[in-house]
Amino acid sequence: MKELGKYSFGLGDRFGHQAPAQLKAIISASQKGIEITPVWNKSNREHITIGTQPSDVRVEADLAVKNTGFNKPYFVDADHINLDCVDRFIEPCDFFTIDVASFIGKKAGNNEIAEFLSGTKKYSDEIKISTKLSFKTSATQLQMIAEKYLFAAIKAWEIYRRIEKIKEKGNFITEISMDEVTQPQTPVDLFFILKMLASENIPVQTIAPKFSGRFNKGVDYSGDPLLFAREFEADLRIIEFAVNEFDLPSNLKMSIHSGSDKFAIYPHIGSLIKKYDKGIHVKTAVTTWLEEVNGLALAGGEALDFLKDLYFKALDNIEDLCAPYSDVIDINVSSLPSKQEVAKWNGRKFSDSILHNKENKLYNPDMRQLLHVAYKLAAHEIDEYFRLIESNEQIISECVYENIYTRHICRLFDIS
Repeated sequence: MKELGKYSFGLGDRFGHQAPAQLKAIISASQKGIEITPVWNKSNREHITIGTQPSDVRVEADLAVKNTGFNKPYFVDADHINLDCVDRFIEPCDFFTIDVASFIGKKAGNNEIAEFLSGTKKYSDEIKISTKLSFKTSATQLQMIAEKYLFAAIKAWEIYRRIEKIKEKGNFITEISMDEVTQPQTPVDLFFILKMLASENIPVQTIAPKFSGRFNKGVDYSGDPLLFAREFEADLRIIEFAVNEFDLPSNLKMSIHSGSDKFAIYPHIGSLIKKYDKGIHVKTAVTTWLEEVNGLALAGGEALDFLKDLYFKALDNIEDLCAPYSDVIDINVSSLPSKQEVAKWNGRKFSDSILHNKENKLYNPDMRQLLHVAYKLAAHEIDEYFRLIESNEQIISECVYENIYTRHICRLFDIS
């Protein structure tokens, strides 16, 4: 069976030009003793917006690996797929993020619920992890969990079987995603979700639960980092116990979606996975596009002019751009600089405003989030955009590398 490494990073690349710089960051981590498996991911929505195909991601990843001489495992992820779109990803991908969020809260059949509950009687009072750690449960709670999550698990099975029928068992990595919902899952929820997945014989290697707080795209975690740490630690213990209890893959680990730039919680994640000797999968898709923007700003000239025009159009179309991302962005419109202000900026000021550095007084997270969703506008002028990023490849690749390696990998694993 293909196995995902202990540590892995989802390296999204919307416009398909930054795989070499991303891979360079992975190689630098390896030189520091941190082995990270690169996973290039791109969602169906992003393919549709930009006009690419899943096979394009495979070509980009394979070429970067070949050109750098990278000789370790790597994967291409069909990100946030469901039955409506999975077919176009099956041939080029070997990692599938099965998104069941839309099925959470929908009730399975009474017979299916009854069958599941019949296998939970030993946990009807508590889940006993060890002599010092247990989680209280009740029959009422188990009923509610079954009604909320079992249908989603069954749908995950349908999607998994669709993939397995073509790829064959053991030839791909399976991740289950349930983070794009309003309410977080409790550790008890997670335990029984894992039981459901095991009952459906899904060899899940990573799971992406919903935590408390907001994981907005491209900006820092919004919430109580200590609360997150408690939830994360409890989930680590639950996963470890469930692996043995339900005969799940031994390398099953947590996946942090929208994990890019969540610097406030990186120290907690890093210390806890070290404490329990566990792996982690972190998705960093957003920041690659934003580092292309940063590089173009620093390049100045016509590249900066293109960005200013992009920002002006984003201001004019803010509602349409933000609507699909309402759950994962939080923009204070009154804090956005006006067209008149930005028109006078040089490249350094534009870069300082959107680069995620909270120590810089010019940093504007609202502008950064707006530019995140404005990638759609760059896709409308894709020939010109490609010309600009290709002619400014050196400065952009430096920005991409610095972001993934220094701001993400070094922070998460506490290396320098």
